Amino acid sequence: MTLFFAVLTPFVGAALVALASRRGRSHAAWAAGAVTLAALLWLAPAFPLPFAGSTLIQQHDWMPALGLNLAFRLDGLALLFAGLILGIGLLIVLYARYYLSERDSMGRFYSYLMLFMGSMLGIVLSENLIQLLIFWELTSLSSFLLISYWQHREEARQGARMALAVTGLGGFAMLGGFLLLGHIVGSYALADVFAAGDLIRGHPLYVPTLVLILLGAFTKSAQFPFHFWLPHAMAAPTPVSAYLHSATMVKAGVFLLARLYPALSGTPEWFWLVSGAGLATLLLGAYAALFKHDLKGLLAYSTISHLGLITLLFGLSTPLAAVAGVFHIINHATFKASLFMAAGIIDHEAGTRDMRRLHGLWKFMPYTATLAMVAAAAMAGVPLLNGFLSKEMFFAEAAQISASLVGGWLLPALVTLAGALAVAYSIRFIHDVFFNGEPVDLPRTPHEPPRWMKLPVEILVVLCLVVGIAPALTVAPLLAVAAADALQAPPPEYRLALWHGFNQALAMSLVALAGGAAIYALRRPLFALHERGLGRLDARAAYDALLDALFVVSGWLTRRIDSGSLQRQVLLFLAAALALGVAPWLGSDTPLAGSRAGLPLDPVSLLAGATLIVASLATVWLHRQRLAALITIGVVGLIVSLAFVRFSAPDLALTQLSVEVVTIVLLLLALHFLPQHAARERDRGRVWRDGAIALAAGGGTALLAWAVLTRPYDTIAGYFLENSVPGGGGKNVVNVILVDFRGYDTLGEITVLALAGLGIYALLENLRLDAPDADAAGRAWNRDPHPVIMATLTQLLLPLALLVAVFILLRGHNQPGGGFIAGLVTAVALIVQYLAHGSAWMRERLSGATQPVIAAGLGLATFTGLASWAFGHPFLTSTFGHLRWPLVGEFELASAMAFDLGVFLVVVGATLLILVNLGALHDSRSQRKAAP
Repeated sequence: MTLFFAVLTPFVGAALVALASRRGRSHAAWAAGAVTLAALLWLAPAFPLPFAGSTLIQQHDWMPALGLNLAFRLDGLALLFAGLILGIGLLIVLYARYYLSERDSMGRFYSYLMLFMGSMLGIVLSENLIQLLIFWELTSLSSFLLISYWQHREEARQGARMALAVTGLGGFAMLGGFLLLGHIVGSYALADVFAAGDLIRGHPLYVPTLVLILLGAFTKSAQFPFHFWLPHAMAAPTPVSAYLHSATMVKAGVFLLARLYPALSGTPEWFWLVSGAGLATLLLGAYAALFKHDLKGLLAYSTISHLGLITLLFGLSTPLAAVAGVFHIINHATFKASLFMAAGIIDHEAGTRDMRRLHGLWKFMPYTATLAMVAAAAMAGVPLLNGFLSKEMFFAEAAQISASLVGGWLLPALVTLAGALAVAYSIRFIHDVFFNGEPVDLPRTPHEPPRWMKLPVEILVVLCLVVGIAPALTVAPLLAVAAADALQAPPPEYRLALWHGFNQALAMSLVALAGGAAIYALRRPLFALHERGLGRLDARAAYDALLDALFVVSGWLTRRIDSGSLQRQVLLFLAAALALGVAPWLGSDTPLAGSRAGLPLDPVSLLAGATLIVASLATVWLHRQRLAALITIGVVGLIVSLAFVRFSAPDLALTQLSVEVVTIVLLLLALHFLPQHAARERDRGRVWRDGAIALAAGGGTALLAWAVLTRPYDTIAGYFLENSVPGGGGKNVVNVILVDFRGYDTLGEITVLALAGLGIYALLENLRLDAPDADAAGRAWNRDPHPVIMATLTQLLLPLALLVAVFILLRGHNQPGGGFIAGLVTAVALIVQYLAHGSAWMRERLSGATQPVIAAGLGLATFTGLASWAFGHPFLTSTFGHLRWPLVGEFELASAMAFDLGVFLVVVGATLLILVNLGALHDSRSQRKAAP
């Protein structure tokens, strides 16, 4: 369970951080740091396992029949990424404490950061593909919150929406790819996927599976042509940029490439798609970075370029290229995080990120300048720094693979050009900002930042130096286990060293260093040429044009379909249902009726059926008189309840009856604000049309029901009848199905009910509606809204109603009843008190809001499901036993009762929340009338 708790800790910590922020900014930072450290401590006991050649897999059954389990995996690759996420995350927490201003909400920032951290941990530690996808989408949502943190800025809102749109669409494509992959393998477990590599690559669905998965990876890691969203995410605070672009969000795509490398690589399709996208991104990002005047813009495009480099390495499909890709992931995380934090320090202390104004900062902040220059040199691939080592491996692999390609010289030439551009924009970062004359109109005089703000940069820069000087003593063991698990095979022989002799890779590095210096020396004519040519191109323009076109099309469709008329919506729905229902019968010789005989008719059933028909027709006939129509439709509900009784379904009958009462009360409250009579339809043609559609829909439904009921069928009722007592510990099969066999469905249903209640509450809050002061005949309403007799009788009936509700709740596992019915009975009993006494009287006696009741119910139901994991059983597995107490005797105690109690609380809370807030509209109106 340690991996599960490591992932869960940041999510729980998000709430704790928000609470801690109430005590001050430092408390929020300390809480966020403690949460990150706690997640590290959960993982710490398992850290030695990958180095010993073991993979830790912890699985908790969720829905085993569908292959959906909560499963986590810690191997070398997961260990590497988890270390980056939590290690750099801890440094970001410290850095952000000093970066954010007094006006910024520290609690909100750290809560969003914890949500993002937990989502990323979930991705890298997931063993199940569907689970990985869920965390993948959570990263998109939480990054949206982080990018839009400064909500008052238009560019922050636009950047967040763009990132969510692009990565969200990629995630949708990846869902299709994962479903196809699970279909090919027969499992969503990564262990099974790795073992089925040959099956996957030889399957006819391999290409569409590969394309869909790569769309998800490319959009997340900003690969061409989906690169444009990342620079616009720079509107986020710099701590967010440092975290997203070094260890987390943009690394999720290359992590997926590394994770699925054993199953998907090794084909021409993989080679050309992955290496092609990587090479294009490498060159495009390096070129664009050189011409950016914004410090964060330069670093953003350099991130795009380095992600392209990593993608290209995985696309080459050689084991050593994969090792180099993993190595560059480590190196890029260290130097890019330190560079972003250095850029944030410059912005924080100088008041701008514009390199046309930032000059000569060396004499104002020499210590920060030294740190930034070392990190920039690592980004350029200068010897004695970590970036040089992985860049050397990259050049060596590009040179080696080129021998097997047509026009083999082209690949080494292009990657050397990309290396030269990287040197050029790194030199620009150093020279333009820290030297190159005097500052130009800076908003404030630069100076060194607070001591603790520099500490994260110092740590990362030291890592760049230590890894670059002594790689074999520092990063080699971690790289070996991470590469081995990325390959799912022993890695090839390689040597991490500063000197490999004079070879082609060294020559390419020297050419890149010299070429980068030359490009920077020629920057002025190159800038002018860029502004006249490629500088005018903007991928965002294409994105905006596509988005505008989508809005135009969707607006046209909305206007065609949704005219704001409920009548039209019902018409379209029924017409579509009729078309779909009739289509299968066209051209088919299948008889409508089956061979199964119906049940014999009896007088009571005939009377009930006749009453149902009469009440339905009366509802249609009296629809303009709303109160009369409400009464007749209540009769329809009552007859349906009796039909359930007739067919031995007492639970359904009780549920239907309870829902009917609550619905009638709800509609009565709403009718007060509506005209008592509906307007008469003047268009006779529309009346006949609507009548024909209604008759066709009703007749079609009746014929479909007849076709189904007259055909033999195989029932699954026998399974539930046989296993209700031994498997669920209850004789009431319906209740056992709801709280045990299909408990997951019930949990989803009460979640929807809770959301509906909260949504209606949000809609009704502070709503003011005017209602008529008299009825249609002009008679004023009764001035006494709370009659004494009704108030007295309801108080006498309340204890009895609550006693009945408790009785129904407790007996529900073995007799008709249960939490849903008991919740409705309780809600009705309390609503009647409200109707008799008013909401002010009720608020005095029911202190507090109903939202905590809903939260308690959902929490109890969920905890009941989670508790089964502690005993090694699937989610929501129930248990039961028999106890004997003095005087009471023997009785059954089932864990499903706790789940049922959660259902009870949600139903009571949601129903009260809806009805009381709707009823409060009456009180506010009465108060306005009484006001002088």
